[in-house]
Amino acid sequence: MKIIDLSQELYDQMPVYPGDPEVIIKEIHTLDKEGWNLRSMAFTTHIGTHVNVPYHMVKGGKKLDKFALDNFFGKAELYKEGMKFYRNKGVIFSSCNIDKKIANDLIKFPPKFIGLSEKFEFDITLEKLLLEKGIISFENLTNADILPSEFTYYGVPLNIKESDGSPVRAFAIV
Repeated sequence: MKIIDLSQELYDQMPVYPGDPEVIIKEIHTLDKEGWNLRSMAFTTHIGTHVNVPYHMVKGGKKLDKFALDNFFGKAELYKEGMKFYRNKGVIFSSCNIDKKIANDLIKFPPKFIGLSEKFEFDITLEKLLLEKGIISFENLTNADILPSEFTYYGVPLNIKESDGSPVRAFAIV
């Protein structure tokens, strides 16, 4: 068994999507003063490697806490041009972005979830279209270029009440 970490590191002042608030991570307690270490964190639900659910872009869309945990992991494969999609399997895009043709194919035969390498950025119109159709998406996956053709994917979100998304610790088991 091999584990491939697919998560971006979160750190103070890391780059953010244009217009989003900056990431602030600071130490507020220390072993020397209080007897324990503690950090305060301020960032959006869409920082680093994260998951998007319909509520992110769809009025009345399904919120994060309304999804069962098993929606965020499962068998997955790398996207290959012309491949078939299956409801019980996720698809990770490591070597290309999602264009209109691919988005239409995803809508016709929705996979369990999709993931996009950190090398690419969703077209906002296509991202919204996929979320309207209930397709969960992961963004900013690192190391996607070293994934084998098939693996088990995990991208479990924080349990945030009524949220539009969440940072995830994403990884693949081969």
